[in-house]
Parts: sequence; structure tokens; C-alpha cells
Amino acid sequence: PAAAARPLTAGLQTPARPSRGGSVSVRAADNARKDGGARQLLGMKGADLETDIWKIRVQLTKPVTWIPLIWGVGCGAAASGHYEWNNPTMIAQLFTCMAMSGPFLTGYTQTINDWYDRDIDAINEPYRPIPSGRISESDVIAQIWVLLFGGIGTAALLDFWVGHEVPIMVALAVFGSFISYIYSAPPLKLKQWGWAGNYALGSSYIALPWWAGQALFGTLTPDVMVLTVLYSMAGLGIAIVNDFKSIEGDRELGLESLPVAFGVDTAKWICVGTIDATQLGVAGYLAAGLHQYTYAAVLLGLILPQMYFQYKYFIPDPIANDVKYQASAQPFLVFGLLTTALAIGNINSQVPL
Repeated sequence: PAAAARPLTAGLQTPARPSRGGSVSVRAADNARKDGGARQLLGMKGADLETDIWKIRVQLTKPVTWIPLIWGVGCGAAASGHYEWNNPTMIAQLFTCMAMSGPFLTGYTQTINDWYDRDIDAINEPYRPIPSGRISESDVIAQIWVLLFGGIGTAALLDFWVGHEVPIMVALAVFGSFISYIYSAPPLKLKQWGWAGNYALGSSYIALPWWAGQALFGTLTPDVMVLTVLYSMAGLGIAIVNDFKSIEGDRELGLESLPVAFGVDTAKWICVGTIDATQLGVAGYLAAGLHQYTYAAVLLGLILPQMYFQYKYFIPDPIANDVKYQASAQPFLVFGLLTTALAIGNINSQVPL
């Protein structure tokens, strides 16, 4: 183009080295390529259109979404009160449980969700592997089955490893996989019903991995199950945050996400209300119900920054600032979850298995 049309003598008039600006632009292009490749492997927007089948398979599982589930398993282990952080066997069991919840079952969830969302992704995220045609339908179906049975098989291994008489890990894996299926697949397709879909998603990120971690190393008790189910209301709020970016496609395909059903202004207040009220309620329970005053104070201290970032980013424009808000506020939420788990573990550590 322009550079090729430049007279040859131009190269004799100046040193043959890239200008400073050119170096900057080259570095920027290299960084963009690296960033696009990382986004591809993590299953994020702005990903490169990779053609390697194994990289595409990884992208389908959206590794970035494994993190909350892995964190949840760790919280459950902490809440058991009997996990020994320097015990090599328990460390190996914990990482195995994290692999079950993250790469296997979350990977299954994301793959099956992409499969049933291929039409809406063609509108909202056409670069995704299935709507872009970079992976065949048979390959997607095979991946769904491999991840599902891999997760359930890992759960069976954990039950055998820790000597469970009742295969509770398998039961949790099957239950979680069933919720994942009805969340994405017709005829129920919970995700098309705003409240039910968002709550199913929220509980999958908070309650289910916590249950797995606590059941693996201790006893999963009804009171903790109720607490984590209620805590999942905060997860519902987080799920609503993710719905704002998909309003156009959801509306076109008739999906009743909360931003579509209630409008952006009402939905954003529902979102922050569920996140804040849930955590404040848990902090109150830790103080008044369990007499864990220090943990309650720490949790309150972790809620306040979230409210600040809601006011700064999310309330003014939830569509433009959804990623910025989540990056700023969610670390405080997940550490609040761990704080709650440590409070429960402090009590459970005094109860023999």
C-alpha cells in the first residue's frame, strides 16, 4: 500500500530503522494479539478467532468462570472446620474437588449453555466457537458427555477416597448437573425466566461448591445449607449484572431476563438490592445468631466498598460499566463469602466428626 509506493530513494535519505511511533504501534499490536489469545483461552469477549480444535474446546468451557466455583469449594472446606491446610492428602483431595467443580462440571455447564444458546450468541457474541462454525456439532456433543461423566466420575473417586458410606459427592454432582441442564435446555430453560434463571445461576456459584467442599471434609448440616441457599441471593444479583450486556439479543429472542422484563432502571436497583441486603443479613446472623462478632465486623467492612462501587460505576450506567463494576466490587464479595465460611468453620471445629 502506501509504504510500498514510497520511492526507493526514500530509504537512502533516512536511517533504516522504525520510528519511535512505529515501535509503539508494533508493541501495541503485539499486546493486542497476546490479549486476544488470552481472552480466547479464557472464553472472554474480544477473543481471537482461533482455529486449533483443542484451544476451541477450552474456550467453550470458559475457564474464567471456573474461578468462583473453585473459590466456593475452598470456602466449603474452610466451613467444615476439619480441613487441615498443611495435610498433603487433604490438599490433594481439595484440588481434586476443585477440578470436579471447575474444569469438569463448570466446563460441562458452559458447553451445554453455548450449545443451547447458539442462536442468541449469533446475535450477541458471534465470535463464539459454535455460531462462528469453528467446531462441529458432533464435537460439541462429545465434549458435553465427556465433561459430564468426568465430573461425576471424579465425584465417585472423592467419595471412595474419604470413605463416605453415602455417596454424597456423586449426589451433589448429579444434582448440580441437572440444574445446569434445565437452566440451559428446553422445555424448562430456566434462564429465560428472569428470577428462576438468575437464582439457579447464583446458587450454582455459591451454594453448590460450598456444599461440595464442606461435605468432603466435614458434615453438611441443614443450617449451613439454608444459609448458603440464602447467600445465593447475592449470586442472583451478580447474575443480573451479566444480563445487561445481552438485552438486545434477549429481547429479540423473547427471553425474560430481568433487564428486559423490568427495564434497565428497575433491574439495576433489584440487582444491587439483592447483593447488599443478602450480605447485610448474613453479617447480622453471624453477630446475633452465631455470636461471631469479629467475623461479622469483617464482613460488614467488605460490604461497604461494594456499595461505593455500585454508586460510582453501576448505578450511573449498568450497561457501559458492568465489567468495571464487577472487577472492582466482586473481590470484596468473594472475600466476604470466605469470611462467612471461616466463621462457620470456627464453630464446626469444636464439634467432633
